[in-house]
Amino acid sequence: MKKESKEEKENKKGKKKKHVFLKVVLVLLFIIIIAGVVFAVKVHQNGGGLQGVLKTSLGHDSETVKQLDKIYCLILGQSENLTDTIMLASYDPKTQEAALLSIPRDTFIGENKDYASAYDKINAVYQFGVDGLLEDVRNLTGINVQYYLKVDTEALKVLVDEIGGVYFDVPIDMHYTDRRQGLYIDLKAGYQLLDGDKAEQVVRFRHNSDGTTYPSEYGGEDIGRMRTQREFLTALLEQTIENMDVNTILGFLDIAEKYVETNLNFDAIKDYVPYIIDFNIDDLKTDTLPGIAEQSSGTGTWIYTPYEDEIEETINELFFGVVPEENIDANTIDGNTVSSDEINNTKNANIEILNGSGSSSKLSEVISKLEAEGFEVTQTGNTSTTNNTTIIDRGSISETELSQIKEILHINSVTSGNSDTSTKTTIIIGTDYVM
Repeated sequence: MKKESKEEKENKKGKKKKHVFLKVVLVLLFIIIIAGVVFAVKVHQNGGGLQGVLKTSLGHDSETVKQLDKIYCLILGQSENLTDTIMLASYDPKTQEAALLSIPRDTFIGENKDYASAYDKINAVYQFGVDGLLEDVRNLTGINVQYYLKVDTEALKVLVDEIGGVYFDVPIDMHYTDRRQGLYIDLKAGYQLLDGDKAEQVVRFRHNSDGTTYPSEYGGEDIGRMRTQREFLTALLEQTIENMDVNTILGFLDIAEKYVETNLNFDAIKDYVPYIIDFNIDDLKTDTLPGIAEQSSGTGTWIYTPYEDEIEETINELFFGVVPEENIDANTIDGNTVSSDEINNTKNANIEILNGSGSSSKLSEVISKLEAEGFEVTQTGNTSTTNNTTIIDRGSISETELSQIKEILHINSVTSGNSDTSTKTTIIIGTDYVM
């Protein structure tokens, strides 16, 4: 028998290794394929799409959401060591309800407003630590908020640029310069695509360099700014969720690592992510802490004095859906004597809303205002862009109902239209509608 050479032995050994290697690769490939199929089936069972992928990745099933509690978080926007933006946010994955409460930065948290100083304002508390700020918010609202999320203004700019900009209806012309802060605001009113720099301008604007500010019906300086911040955040959330994918989420994680400070633990909140993706931004409820801006009689310092008797009512309605009973005279509406039939019709008036403004925020506000007054919005849709907001009376709405709608929405233009068995009136929202 011929003896194998050393070279032949090494060749055989090499071939054997290759065969073993190929078998290992094939086994691993088979395992990956099987795992992929199982993963795909679970994704489908979890609803498919990005939400299904996230649920499956986190090991969720149909019972997981039932174990998740409603979460509260304080959102802070920092500028020069002051928290100029303070919002209390909540999210309930079981009911898909979310709310934002703006807390004015000048909210008085001292003992005697006659001797109020800048250090008695809530936006100064952060200088002594976020724990004190959380405690003050708990005392103000009665909500046991434990988490906070502090966002540098640079994060907003980067985030907006990350998603390709945000379409937003800038409420007024904004022109302001503060060289000390390096803040230059120069924006025209109207619906437009904002990049990160312009987004920062919008949320930081309070008044123009000439002293003019938001109109009184919009909310004035700080109240107006908070309203704009809430509405911009709503638009940002809406457009982010619509375009959410895995790459977007990874980009957000990078931004958060650089610009966000929080005590939220990833293990505590990761289970909420799949359900937030499915949140309908139209269900976001917003409000401002009730109160009044006034000057301290002793020091002249401007403060925002909370209305303690109204805070509980606002909190209950915003965060818990508890609407207070209204004491309405059965025979009068807005001081006018009406029949019982007219009162009943007022609570069941069927309204169609067509959005010709290009702003989803305007549509949401009109719906909210009407439904808050008992009207039933039965149909919504988009129409071609129009300048004028108009009510179309289809002949089956009472004069009382029509007057109420005009007053609620501050609309004067009314035209007649064809009768419709399912719709009493149609409202077309134009670009001139003021929120």
